[in-house]
Amino acid sequence: MYMSNLYIETPTLLSEPLSLTAGKPVWLKLEALQPSGSFKLRGVSLLCQQELARGARGFVSSSGGNAGIAVAYVGRKLGVPVRVVVPETTSEVARQLIRAEGAELIVHGESWFEANAYVQESLAWDEAFIHPFDHPLLWQGHSSLIYEVVQCGIKPSVVVLSVGGGGLLCGAVEGMQRVGWHDVPVLAMETEGAESFAAARAAGRAVRLPAITSIASSLGARQVCDQALTWADQHPVISEVVSDAAALIACERLLQDHRLLVEPACGAALAAVTESSKHLQSAESILVIVCGGVTMTDVQMRQLLVD
Repeated sequence: MYMSNLYIETPTLLSEPLSLTAGKPVWLKLEALQPSGSFKLRGVSLLCQQELARGARGFVSSSGGNAGIAVAYVGRKLGVPVRVVVPETTSEVARQLIRAEGAELIVHGESWFEANAYVQESLAWDEAFIHPFDHPLLWQGHSSLIYEVVQCGIKPSVVVLSVGGGGLLCGAVEGMQRVGWHDVPVLAMETEGAESFAAARAAGRAVRLPAITSIASSLGARQVCDQALTWADQHPVISEVVSDAAALIACERLLQDHRLLVEPACGAALAAVTESSKHLQSAESILVIVCGGVTMTDVQMRQLLVD
């Protein structure tokens, strides 16, 4: 079966305002411009097409929002029916976007873990389960964003990204290893109350958070995938945790500077620059992966900033 790119090649933009703040070049990989609104589309499109080639007649996703939107988008493009199971915490905006793509939406459980368990119990023999973050083909698809940066002639001193379940981290490091960026560290950002990667690094093993209390619900994986920890042992990865407020302020800054609205989960990465992270002080140039997210409205963001 011919595999087509259902994602787009996104711009790598030099942010003049953030470069002025940081005192060094800050490049933004604008994954928020993907048709589904986030980087998720890269890996999801690859995995879905592979499953379709293997005979799947439907796709099923368990998601907090953005992965489900990506699966629904791919299903519509390929003419394949999609079921998306989301937890009760998934915003109404995300639910509407999933439905708008023609997917069947099911709300089940208080967290992604309950939604995911429901999927495993209800999966039909001819349906393919599309995991939101833990699959080698997802990581392979996500790695393509690093190749695009290389094609722009850019090699940063550090790559900054947000960590939820670890899919973006795995994809980025896989791409960095393949292009020879073995010496470029990754600054992995999370918000307080969703810091499953930081907790795992501190414990030296995967740990499950008792609950997600951050407003950055897209980072709401209570436990990161094992491959994220494996890569952290093989590649320089630094963990940092910021407040919800810092992530929101970074989102507002991106909206003001570049007219782009993203979720607090993405704001966590941007906060490394706006909060002047100590881990960026010695870097000569910075690449921030603007992972996107479409479940935040400007009204919600401003209300959260007031609260």
